Amino acid sequence: MRILLPALLIASLSACGVIGFPGVYRINVEQGNIVTQEMVDQLKPGMSKRQVRFIMGTPLVEDTFNQDRWDYPYTIRNGGELLASSHVTVFFEGDALVNITGDKLPEWAGGTSATEGAEESDSEAEMRDSLQAPAAEES
Repeated sequence: MRILLPALLIASLSACGVIGFPGVYRINVEQGNIVTQEMVDQLKPGMSKRQVRFIMGTPLVEDTFNQDRWDYPYTIRNGGELLASSHVTVFFEGDALVNITGDKLPEWAGGTSATEGAEESDSEAEMRDSLQAPAAEES
């Protein structure tokens, strides 16, 4: 009987870790840089690093070994579930912007027009508002 009670207690606590503790609210965690299509559309080839930093903000990843590449990743998670993610990489030659790759691109880098990008931004804003609404109701 002395062995059965601790074994039952350990088994029930470990089950809560695997299944998830009932009644626990998990918040949405946003990490990285929010990059909109409007921000990317303002970028032009030949811009300096200072101008790009003014428009896009400080890059989340600025590689020590490759000074000519800046990364702007963004993720939003609810617990372990990935709700949304995006990634934009900006490339320089010296101090001049030469290329952009990723989920949002300006027209000169093969991206969509500003009007199409605005529609995407509206849908992203609606998604973000719907994800933040439960958090506001709980407060």
